[in-house]
Amino acid sequence: MLGPLAGIRILEFESIGPGPYCAMLLADLGAEVLRLARPAADRGKLIEDRGHAVMHRGRPAITLNLKDADDLDLACRLIGKADGLVEGLRPGVMEKLGLGPEQAHSLNPGLVYGRITGWGQEGPLAHSVGHDINYIALSGALGTMGAPDAPPLPPLNLIGDFGGGGLYLAFGMLAALIEAGRTGQGQVVDAAMIDGAASQMALLYAWHATGSWRPEKGANLLDGGAPFYRCYRCSDGKDVAVGAIEPQFFAALMQGLGLTEEEWDQYDRGRWPALAERIAGAFAGQPRDHWLGLLEGTDACVSPVLTMVDAPEHPHNRARATFTGPPTQPAPGPRFSNHAGRVRDCDTAPDALRDQILTDWGI
Repeated sequence: MLGPLAGIRILEFESIGPGPYCAMLLADLGAEVLRLARPAADRGKLIEDRGHAVMHRGRPAITLNLKDADDLDLACRLIGKADGLVEGLRPGVMEKLGLGPEQAHSLNPGLVYGRITGWGQEGPLAHSVGHDINYIALSGALGTMGAPDAPPLPPLNLIGDFGGGGLYLAFGMLAALIEAGRTGQGQVVDAAMIDGAASQMALLYAWHATGSWRPEKGANLLDGGAPFYRCYRCSDGKDVAVGAIEPQFFAALMQGLGLTEEEWDQYDRGRWPALAERIAGAFAGQPRDHWLGLLEGTDACVSPVLTMVDAPEHPHNRARATFTGPPTQPAPGPRFSNHAGRVRDCDTAPDALRDQILTDWGI
């Protein structure tokens, strides 16, 4: 068995960002995912050049021109044999092609029809263009980030595209697949990145409602305001991350830094600037390896801030095989006691295995 989703068949209509990420996650868990690639002239530089060798891992592809009657018919026949479908096109595009949920469910009533968009399938902005930064801006997430006196810096595209988009779609599809297995009835999973980004803010909205989260940036526990939950630079220009939130961890941090001559109330916000200055001064006095030798792996909650070059080589990541390759890439997660997680060998070039794929799908 290749994973807990072995035997589940998913059709992926080619897109960028969260759509292929969702399909990658499902394939990593053992699902048999078939990517329906666009014709070469329609694929564009985003699909061809930007990381999709990794994002397309674990699943083969065939090329379909959905504006061609024969290829459209083939797509319909594949839908009839699938358990799930992933599409990341703008609202209404699949319907215009004759492949929307109503048409798909007429071919396969048990199909789980997964849709990923930025704004969702309905609402005033549903047909507007956008990217991760736009969706997290409206969710309230982006406005909490960055220095108090500067515009927010986007947290890569992790919160909207991947966390709030692809991951939430995979989560929703798993729930719908479980229900379809019980009832035989499929449904539409409408995953909107703005909804997923907002969902990830649940704790912060709860704190805001009780008055324990201040509206200004850089003044709170998790936004860099707390001197015991932020990053510091060492004398060699390298950085460490400090997460000593609990009192016993804060005490271990101060002990390790040699700052016990003065007693600090770590939650006295009025003294946070002074405390931050003392901690910064301590870290700045020695190179990072000095501090890691004293603090890494202790209750002080201090870790090196690693680059993408260094992270795969860290002893902990190597011991857990957190990364795989080549090319270097994150290994599948989460892990299961009944299945050994690995990236499945598969030629992801469109049409490399076309005849065998269609035969395996019963076509």
